[in-house]
Amino acid sequence: MPSEGHRSHNELRGDVYGTVVQAGSVHGGIHIGAPTPSVRQTPWQFPPLVRVVDRSSELAALERHRARAARDGRPALAAVSGLGGVGKTTVALSWLHTLRRQFPGGQLHADLGAQSPDGPEHPGEVLARFLRALGVPAQQVPTMLAERTVMYRSLTADRSLVVLLDDAATAAQVRPLLPGGSSVAAVTSRRRLPGLTVDGCYPVHLEPLASDAAVELLTDTLADGRVAEEPENAQALVELCAGLPLAVRIAGARLAARPGRSIGTMVRSLAAEHQRLEALAIDGDHNVRAALDLSYQALPPSAARLYRLLGLHPGREFDTPVASALLIAEGTEGAAARSLDVLHEASLLVDAGGERHRFHDLVRLHAAARAREDESPQERAAAVRRIADHYLASATRAEEIIDPQHRTMARDYGPASVVVADVGPGSEAALDWLERELPNLMAVIHQARSAGSPTVCWQLADALWPLFLRRKFYDDWCAAHREGLAAARDLGDAVAECRMLTSGGVGELGAGNPDRALEMFEQAARLFLGRGDRLGHARTLNYRGLALQRLGRTDEAVAYFARAATELPANGDERAGGLAGLNLADVALTTGRAEEAIRHAGVARTTLRDAGDTYNAARATTLLGRAHLVLDRLDQAGELLSSALTTLRAMAADYETARALGSLAEVSERRGRTDLAWTHYREALDLYSSVGRSGSDEAEAARCRLRRLEQDEPDES
Repeated sequence: MPSEGHRSHNELRGDVYGTVVQAGSVHGGIHIGAPTPSVRQTPWQFPPLVRVVDRSSELAALERHRARAARDGRPALAAVSGLGGVGKTTVALSWLHTLRRQFPGGQLHADLGAQSPDGPEHPGEVLARFLRALGVPAQQVPTMLAERTVMYRSLTADRSLVVLLDDAATAAQVRPLLPGGSSVAAVTSRRRLPGLTVDGCYPVHLEPLASDAAVELLTDTLADGRVAEEPENAQALVELCAGLPLAVRIAGARLAARPGRSIGTMVRSLAAEHQRLEALAIDGDHNVRAALDLSYQALPPSAARLYRLLGLHPGREFDTPVASALLIAEGTEGAAARSLDVLHEASLLVDAGGERHRFHDLVRLHAAARAREDESPQERAAAVRRIADHYLASATRAEEIIDPQHRTMARDYGPASVVVADVGPGSEAALDWLERELPNLMAVIHQARSAGSPTVCWQLADALWPLFLRRKFYDDWCAAHREGLAAARDLGDAVAECRMLTSGGVGELGAGNPDRALEMFEQAARLFLGRGDRLGHARTLNYRGLALQRLGRTDEAVAYFARAATELPANGDERAGGLAGLNLADVALTTGRAEEAIRHAGVARTTLRDAGDTYNAARATTLLGRAHLVLDRLDQAGELLSSALTTLRAMAADYETARALGSLAEVSERRGRTDLAWTHYREALDLYSSVGRSGSDEAEAARCRLRRLEQDEPDES
């Protein structure tokens, strides 16, 4: 990644500006329909069933609600609320699993994270995951929440689907995630969510288990005859667990691991702990913590230390390399894996799938409390830094794989060895890793300054550039760079500040905030001048030109591009000067000056070829072809566009390939080769759709021309 303005301009015009900026200039709204997924997938995402005890009345009520909704021809929505650990998800799953045969369209599941330390999950991010699970390629997922909601409702309109939305924070968070058609959705939350009643929601509130039911659950968990042998102690144990299924199962699992231990012994231990452990009282329930403390105290030292240090993890779930980073002084990754197995066996971790793990909310809070009690402030700070360094190093490795040709800025790690995740092989796998870990990466960014690691804050934001550039997470892009900019300023690091201003400005530009982007680029320009960095300052000229062009201030944009074309080569960057010339050519063609466009694009193509920039040289060739087409020079236009198309296809540059195809189709149309024109237009539209540009001006022009060709076809009936 080019540093503070050293970022290649093709990344702005070709990958960012070409993909994002022009969409922002469309007036009247962009309406993106739901494309048919290239592969129709049937997701089955529900976790396995756990036996439900004493919830038959609630389950019957839920099924009656579903049957009524089906008779009325409307989707069924239910909300299951109650105390943490009361079994909301278990009840919802028990109901929804029975519907699999009636709803063959699949099962979608999301943890909405109401209790997450970094805040609830944004519905837009959940929708993106749902769309991909339904077969929509990542590059076709729209940017805006409203567009994702429309696509999701369209894709689910004709599917018999079941959706589980776990741990919701608000009705507003849930509403965009409700499927269309005759689907069924269940929401779990500690809150009752009365706002969903307007959506026809049926509320079910769970209370803790009655004593007899809790004993039945303990019998099911223990299953070795001890409950029958000690009925009074069993009754006392479940009362100490406050009737919460989570606490009962933890106590039962602990007893199951100690076949020779009596229930009475655990009762006495719980009663003693009950008075001492006040810090983790959840909704007034002290007994849950007592049960967790007993499980914790039975752990081997390495597993116990991992447990409490994982309580410092800022995100909701994590993978094995995070555990390795925390236990780096304990030995190999194998030691971390063994400790994770111990925590799973003790029912202190939940399998999140794909070698990923998470805590139940109550357990995570307990682990954090034990870290505060059993680790010194210095040890806690060191553990937080090891987690941050793991994510920083892993994201930087992904950055290097995705964009190996650009220069990554230096990274500053703490004193401990750094564990780097396996983020490959290949750029797509690295991008997928970054996207999967984005909630954790953002949590680290938000935590880093207060944790005393401002360098981690801005450097991690910097490492996320390739993900933001290609998959357009604009909210996170802008938020990460705002945090990074504040960190750079705290440090008084002008180089880092310039990087955050330029990279963050590109994000603001893509997010539709050209005024803010221009302000950031101008701040960077002043910093470069103050440091005497003429090349850095010259590079901001292109950035500012792009923002001005977005603002409709074309004459000012041209002036900046012209200065960049002169100043960049004068300060040693011929290639960036060529890109400035390409921008001048683009403006000239857009404003009807085709001959001037040919002159600028020709010089730019030569410069870019000499610099080895094949991609942008091909873009210049496309622009030359388009300019000759405007002048009705069909032979020259066809030759140039075909040449550009060959190069761009080989590079899988889908957006620029689509632009070349659209112009080549027009050449064929003017030559009377309507069949070939139809083929080119159709392929161009498919490519625009694949990169999320189906609403762009170019795509709409191709769509109109294709429609006209189809209307002009002779009637063969």
